[in-house]
Amino acid sequence: MPGRCPEGATQAGAATLTALGALVLCLPVPSGYGRHLPSPAPALPARAAWFLQELPSFAVPAAVLAQQTRAFFGAPGAVLLGLFCAHYFHRTFVYSFLTRGRPFPISLLFRGLIFCTGNGFLQSYYLVYCAEYPEEWYRDFRFRLGVFLFILGMGINIHSDYTLLQLRKPGEVVYRIPQGGLFTYVSGANFLGEIVEWIGFASATWSFPAFGFAFFTLCFLGIRAVHHHRFYIKTFKDYPKSRKALIPFIF
Repeated sequence: MPGRCPEGATQAGAATLTALGALVLCLPVPSGYGRHLPSPAPALPARAAWFLQELPSFAVPAAVLAQQTRAFFGAPGAVLLGLFCAHYFHRTFVYSFLTRGRPFPISLLFRGLIFCTGNGFLQSYYLVYCAEYPEEWYRDFRFRLGVFLFILGMGINIHSDYTLLQLRKPGEVVYRIPQGGLFTYVSGANFLGEIVEWIGFASATWSFPAFGFAFFTLCFLGIRAVHHHRFYIKTFKDYPKSRKALIPFIF
């Protein structure tokens, strides 16, 4: 639905995501939640915090879609935004009610809310009002590869999250070595899945905002996987020596 696209604003939003990703790589420590929480701070229970943080990433695109005419829903932009909503529906309404993580700092929750709201609006507004796809886009290699990677990555992410959930009984905050699936090869299997997912989304949309988000995800979750890997090695003397941080057999 071209014609209402503030091209400069969407490019600025995508550039901001890219810059934030680069900034994350410069930080000496990962974002301070979970096992990397530096000190006691005002916090919410993990389930409530994850629900509140992830909700805008689903609600904002869903609200944008709800304003469109029925004719729009056959367009590639609607399908692609539907994939975005599917990921965050699971994160908001399924994962957040199953997680058994540590309390989540309110300061980080506030930052997460701002990010999820802004990114949700950027991706949805671009796909609805800016993106122009040819009629044969559904047959384009970039679209097909991207959707395949998105579904593959989402499957890896969900399977890995559930593997981690099974490591704790209700009320426990201990850490154990995850086993099975891609955890056989990497410490950050859940992170790898989400990175693959958003790289696929970027390919399928072939848009600057989606590539900016994919780059941010790679930086934010990639560095977190590295710190998780170091934590496991330091904590468990019997941690598998062949296991890498993020990319099987390589890194």
